Amino acid sequence: MEKLKTVNSLSGGKTSSFLAVKYPADYNVFSLVRTNDKNCLYPDAKIRQIVSDKIGQEFIGTLEEDVIIKTILELEQFIGKKIDWVSGKTFDEVINRSGKIYLPNVTQRFCTVEMKLEPINKWWKENINETVEMRIGYRANESKRAKKMMNRCDENGIMWQKFIESTNENGRNKWKSYPMRKPKFPLIEDNIFKDEIVEFWDNNKQVPFAYLNNCVGCFHRNPILLKHLSIKEPIKFEWFAKQERDTGYGTRTFKNGMTYDKIKEHKMQSDLFDSDFNECDSGYCGI
Repeated sequence: MEKLKTVNSLSGGKTSSFLAVKYPADYNVFSLVRTNDKNCLYPDAKIRQIVSDKIGQEFIGTLEEDVIIKTILELEQFIGKKIDWVSGKTFDEVINRSGKIYLPNVTQRFCTVEMKLEPINKWWKENINETVEMRIGYRANESKRAKKMMNRCDENGIMWQKFIESTNENGRNKWKSYPMRKPKFPLIEDNIFKDEIVEFWDNNKQVPFAYLNNCVGCFHRNPILLKHLSIKEPIKFEWFAKQERDTGYGTRTFKNGMTYDKIKEHKMQSDLFDSDFNECDSGYCGI
């Protein structure tokens, strides 16, 4: 069998960045979450232009911590190889459904699909269009996550992906499935845990990392951590709170049973401590 081309899926976190360093691939791809909200404007105009050129569309700001931009730019220099930046709809566009705000949550994670996975899928279709070995940064203690992903593969360990091939005069889409990726988990195979990754980046400080990668207001985070982030990143956290207010708090919020405005009002917990990792550090946004 012909050897598959390899792709490292990067999130901007320490684990997937470690993957990029230790397991060189034919391609490295990073999917950027963007916002149209100029309150979240990335402060450096020169870097905004660099990012805009990389993604082929205007970059105003991100709803992740701003550090992630420097993470990927510096990581590219560190590994000495190109990182392909991709980006789809902005978060503002993703939640605007026919003029109404519709928020994602734990059970309907369309934000991950539309802002992380679909841009990568489109990039693959336009640039590779053949089955690839997709490396995912699950660590040695995350074999259950890897198994869950492999359960979605066919008998050859390949995940198929649907793409729109055409649209008829009635607006109906015609879909076709392609054998896109064969997931591979090098860190699990090589028994690599968190401590080895921490030590590596402690000794290689050229690449800066965010306090936590992924969106500041990610609904996977517990309320205590979200409260902490509302203080650490007040402008970006306010974006999430505002979206809930704009829905009139209807029947849907980012987290069931509570609003982000209520989370902002909570008293700060004294036992919260910094963490180097979260579940979205793998390069696959928790999928």
